[in-house]
Amino acid sequence: MAQVLDELLTRFLADHDPAAMEPLEFLRARYDAGLAWVHFPEGHGGLGLPREAQRQVEAAFKGTPSNRPDVNPIGLGMAAPTILAVGTEEQRERWLRPLWTGEDLWCQLFSEPGAGSDLAGLATRAVRDGDGWIVNGQKVWNSMAHKARWALLVARTDPDVPKHRGLSYFVLDMHQPGVEVRPLRQITGEAEFNEVFMTDAHIPDTDRLGDVGAGWMVANTTLMSERVSIGGQAVPRESGVLGLVAEAWRERPELRSPGAHDRLLSLWVKAEVTRQTARRLSQSLAAGKPGPEGSGMKLAFGELNQATTDFEVELLAEEGLRYDEWTMRRPDSVDFAGRGPGYRYLRAKGNSIEGGTSEILRNIIAERVLGLPGEHRVDKDIPWKDLPR
Repeated sequence: MAQVLDELLTRFLADHDPAAMEPLEFLRARYDAGLAWVHFPEGHGGLGLPREAQRQVEAAFKGTPSNRPDVNPIGLGMAAPTILAVGTEEQRERWLRPLWTGEDLWCQLFSEPGAGSDLAGLATRAVRDGDGWIVNGQKVWNSMAHKARWALLVARTDPDVPKHRGLSYFVLDMHQPGVEVRPLRQITGEAEFNEVFMTDAHIPDTDRLGDVGAGWMVANTTLMSERVSIGGQAVPRESGVLGLVAEAWRERPELRSPGAHDRLLSLWVKAEVTRQTARRLSQSLAAGKPGPEGSGMKLAFGELNQATTDFEVELLAEEGLRYDEWTMRRPDSVDFAGRGPGYRYLRAKGNSIEGGTSEILRNIIAERVLGLPGEHRVDKDIPWKDLPR
């Protein structure tokens, strides 16, 4: 397989000189050749190959135009696997190509002011209207909503059944009337996130993903992909915040103490265990179906990142408390490496909330990985409209 793929890559680059083409045209050609994500089916940017073949592809395309995964993480990490898993052929043909090339950015409209960790309790309503749906409600903590062309939306379509069974999953056009996006300024001073208000927003039924009432199942497909995307990436040794802390330790001996040495060593070992586990998880995704193991990786990533940023601030003492920039701005991505330790310390607090809270992740690990008895749920068989709010 490797030799055949190598010949295909060589032939493609010979026919498509990246130096002589517009970046977008190069990316479109790469998608059409099945060299976008090779584990996807033919015709949808892939060749139906094992996922691990992607490393060979990325090595061959090093230095060529990129689709900037850092500016479309929700599209590439969550929307694409969801559309592939439950979308119709028409939906795949319509959305996947401009998603991969970066022409269309995506966001996720799941959490609400009254339904964050208890996502199934959400109140945004979608009411049938002929061949479409009318949506009213409010979402919160929505990354990329101010730039997105499309949104993954979970809405309540049947309030007369228990909460998990009354949800449906849609793709919302963020450019239509009735969709308002407002920035949310965070503890870092930045506004990565947004509130999104929908007032009589229209969604054609052709933009529904999955069956009516199957929104919880589809949402879980997205969330498992999100957790793998956040915590399951195979990264180099001593990368991220740990690499910055290790660098300071090596270059500034005046910061060292026996206690700090023990803490750094413990963090280093945990980081290496997490990194190696992420590599195993990445290999297990060859079938393209993320499992609950991704929750464990996301949980480990969040706890490790918070512990490392805590240590960095303590290690640097007064220097660690300085803050580099408090101007309100809307960054394209989280810049852990490019900002100071004060920013990293504050931003890492969100790691145990975004992509599923640590408490929810522990429940998933307990019930779906370890097989422990499920948590007692008093609202399991009660219609959503009768639940106290």
